[in-house]
Amino acid sequence: MTHIILLQPRIPQNTGNIGRLCVAAQAKLHLIHPLGFHLDDKYLKRAGMDYWEHLDLKEWDCVEDFWECYPLDCSHYFFSTKAKKIFYEARFQKECFLYFGREDAGIDEVILKDNEEKTFKIPMSPKARSLNLATTVGIALYEAIRQNGLQQ
Repeated sequence: MTHIILLQPRIPQNTGNIGRLCVAAQAKLHLIHPLGFHLDDKYLKRAGMDYWEHLDLKEWDCVEDFWECYPLDCSHYFFSTKAKKIFYEARFQKECFLYFGREDAGIDEVILKDNEEKTFKIPMSPKARSLNLATTVGIALYEAIRQNGLQQ
C-alpha cells in the first residue's frame, strides 16, 4: 500500500482532491495536525466529491506520533522543491510513505535535513516556484504505482 502523508495542510480543496486521488489509487491518506481547516469544511467535501466516504483516512496529532506507528526507514520518501535529487531517482518500496508539506511553507527544514537522502523534487521550469500540492501528490503517487503496480 502507498501512504500519502500531508504535514499540516492548509487548503481544504487540495486535501479534498488528494483524498479523491487516494481513493482512485487505493492509497491511505494520513493528515498530520494542525490542519488549516476542519474536516467538515464544505470546500473539502466539494473537492472530494462523493469519494470521501470511501477514503482510508487517519488523523495524527503530530508527525512524531505517526513515526511511533510507522518508524522511519528506507520506505519513507519526502518531497520538496529544496531537494537535490529528482524523483525519478527514487526506488519506491511496495509499501511506501510519501510526505508532502504545507502549501505555504513545505516540509520543516529539520525533517528535510534529517532525511536528505530520501528527499526528492519534481523537475520544473525555473520560472515556477512550486506546483500545486494535489498535482505534486498525483505525480509522485502514480510514479510509485508505475514502479510497483496498482492492486485491483
